[in-house]
Amino acid sequence: MTKRGNFNVSRREFLEAGVVAGISTLLTRPVPAAEPTALSLPLITKPIPSSGERIATIGLGTDSFREGVRDEIRAELKRMSELSGTVIDTAAAYGDSEALIGQALESLGARERMFIATKLVGSASSASTPTGAASFERSLERLKTPRVDLLQVHNLNSVAVLVPLMQEWKKAGKIRYLGVTTSRVSQHAEIIDVMRNYPLDFIQVDYSIANRDAAEAILPLALERKLAVLANLPFGHSSLLREAAERELPGWAADIDVATWGQYLLKYVVSHPAVTCAIPGSTNVSHLVDNQGAGRGRLPDAAMRRKMEEYWDRKP
Repeated sequence: MTKRGNFNVSRREFLEAGVVAGISTLLTRPVPAAEPTALSLPLITKPIPSSGERIATIGLGTDSFREGVRDEIRAELKRMSELSGTVIDTAAAYGDSEALIGQALESLGARERMFIATKLVGSASSASTPTGAASFERSLERLKTPRVDLLQVHNLNSVAVLVPLMQEWKKAGKIRYLGVTTSRVSQHAEIIDVMRNYPLDFIQVDYSIANRDAAEAILPLALERKLAVLANLPFGHSSLLREAAERELPGWAADIDVATWGQYLLKYVVSHPAVTCAIPGSTNVSHLVDNQGAGRGRLPDAAMRRKMEEYWDRKP
């Protein structure tokens, strides 16, 4: 269990913060009252196995980034940088996402503080969407950067063709790490095969307290192969937050510095030994702040993780 450092917060203070914040992790949740307390706790980071570089355990998913929320996106990325969050996950297939991120980070002067992960479009995309090398060059242009920190094969599409290209770009300094992604349980057998047969630094997989399939074979294999793991869909498709709204946050959540349901769900995910970073989606500063709170303080140990599972599995 991670120590809370020199910051001394009582159980009662966290419980009071939890009461105020309540179950505010729904899509309309306000800025959590627990923010000052949570954000004063030590930042949790984990190492990328292939290099030892440490990154913050809570990042940001951006598949909902659209032109209509440009100002909100800039505000969110500004606040994320202030809170020492670094990992931003996007994709060539996410509409305006790459371009909006590139514009926001350029205006903020924050590019070098961020760990940008994007995804490469494979050969099965629509005729109007660039693929392969053209897709990557467009990503660099839109992100306004000469290199990305992590380039991933999107949904395992054309792995055999794209990974050799990515290795060349890595040698040329255009990418720092390479990986593959999935967000579907139906692809879990396939990603296991890819993990065994390709030289990867990262994988990205769907994992949450309600979707533990990845923990059966994928996450243990990631530990064995020394691969970093980005966990997507930690809230499901927001369904876990809706379910949590009908439930009471347990008092003992304060023992792991959790004041809201969003933090409960995220701390469960990133406390798995194989998970390097979770990437919850958000286009709202208050949601981002609440999520970033899960990346501070103490993480649950194995016994606490079982307790969290048992509590969640119990029907209200």
